[in-house]
Amino acid sequence: MNPEQPLTPVASASRPVVLFDGACPLCRREIAHYRRLDRAARLHWVDATRETDTLAGFGLSLERAMAELHVLDAAGRWQRGIDAFLVIWIHLPAYRWLARLVTILGLRSPLGFAYRHFAAWRYRHRCGTDDCATGTHPARAPVTREKAS
Repeated sequence: MNPEQPLTPVASASRPVVLFDGACPLCRREIAHYRRLDRAARLHWVDATRETDTLAGFGLSLERAMAELHVLDAAGRWQRGIDAFLVIWIHLPAYRWLARLVTILGLRSPLGFAYRHFAAWRYRHRCGTDDCATGTHPARAPVTREKAS
């Protein structure tokens, strides 16, 4: 899949689509924060772990979606990592200043580097044992407590 290739006419005619890992506690908190700020519904939020049919419609596997934040922008192009965050921030009035600052100061590259390393670490810990593919990650399993011996 070419991330720069427009995928669907529906996506290009509508608001950006944000794909996020709803089974990741950190991701859930961050996305919940952004969603509270998105009062005008400028972005369409998709929990990739619950809406796998949507992923399939975009030609994305769950594993690929879990590897890093993905946003399908209004032009129908995939933005990943820091570029995905920039799309989100540009659409949220409270964060537009941050998107501008990152762009003006030339911080995309160093922030992208840092995010790629964080995302790789998160993916290894979240999906490293094929838990994303099978849906058996501990974040989705019932909590059981073992008695100490």
